[in-house]
Amino acid sequence: MAARQDSMERRTLWIVLALNIGLAVAFFATGAFGDSSALIANGLDNLSDSFVYAISLFALSRSAKWKRGAANVSGGLLILFAAGILYDAWRRYIGGSDPLGTIMIAMALIAAAINAVCVWLLAKLKNPNVNIRAANTFSYNDFAANLGIVVAGGLVAWLGTNW
Repeated sequence: MAARQDSMERRTLWIVLALNIGLAVAFFATGAFGDSSALIANGLDNLSDSFVYAISLFALSRSAKWKRGAANVSGGLLILFAAGILYDAWRRYIGGSDPLGTIMIAMALIAAAINAVCVWLLAKLKNPNVNIRAANTFSYNDFAANLGIVVAGGLVAWLGTNW
């Protein structure tokens, strides 16, 4: 039974990992095209989530100590990427930018749908370990962040301002 659970968790994590790598690439491309810190920040977030899922895959068949360590590394990566996102937002605020609200909205809606699939896949797992629960939390947070980008994109388009 435990082998079947590990197999399901491994398969689910691989799917969620692939979806997040794809989202990161799409966010970077649309963020560069649309001159949007919000999209680039979400790309960094999805990239960090991808690292978390890869670490979780590595820790899956390891001891509880490894799993706790993987969760700690995941948290540290999130802090590191958050610092980078704050720097980029400040740089764009000082240097100026001209984000495209419609691009922000479209990409965020696509990403929200993909994040909803990730949440659904992870929620199907029975008795998830700490790394699976963390992965689910990250997917929920990504879903919420995408809704924030939809609002921000709407305000950018409506007000014609870059912030």
